[in-house]
Amino acid sequence: MTIRVLLADDHSAIRAGLRLLLDTSEDIEVVGEAADGAVAVSQTRALAPDVVLMDIRMPHVDGIAATRTITEETSARVLVLTSFEIDEYVFESLRAGAAGYLLKTASADAMLDAIRAVHSGESMLSPQVTRTVIDAFVSKSTRREDVPDRPDFDSLTAREQEVFACLGEGLSNRQIATRLGIGENTAKTHVARVLHKLGLQSRIQAAILARDMPDHRT
Repeated sequence: MTIRVLLADDHSAIRAGLRLLLDTSEDIEVVGEAADGAVAVSQTRALAPDVVLMDIRMPHVDGIAATRTITEETSARVLVLTSFEIDEYVFESLRAGAAGYLLKTASADAMLDAIRAVHSGESMLSPQVTRTVIDAFVSKSTRREDVPDRPDFDSLTAREQEVFACLGEGLSNRQIATRLGIGENTAKTHVARVLHKLGLQSRIQAAILARDMPDHRT
């Protein structure tokens, strides 16, 4: 299966470099480019990419607003590119539904792996990085603006509650499967059901919700 990717960055040189990199992979195809958020949204609607590599700081419509629109209106997964490891812009993009973020200094292999992970429904953040980001939310008492205030926890089965707790630790589908003694495809199905029942757009939002609600017993 070929992963269709849209590049959204206001620097043409960065887009050119990304295209050269992605063109070396047989399973990834660049289907379009955008220099600002508004074009990224329109291109996503028109080209239906699987993954959008989204810069945060762009003119006119920024990457955060574009991410929110794309995740709400399309099935594309957004992988944010940023120059900062801990940055409020990144936090806002996660609230907007981004599947993860990647530093622009990441290696070629790391970028390719991140695209594949996001496409497969995974968070591309390692558990350590996920915990760092979530802890920063908690320490700053950041409001979960796009996470439901009253998620329907009662709708979760016992197994789904266990999966939800795993998401709070930033575990991948494979790690959840190992932890719970189930198949990886089964873990992926449980994750999808948890996100749907709680009205969440990404497993990172689930992780934020799990870590931000210490009184909820899973």
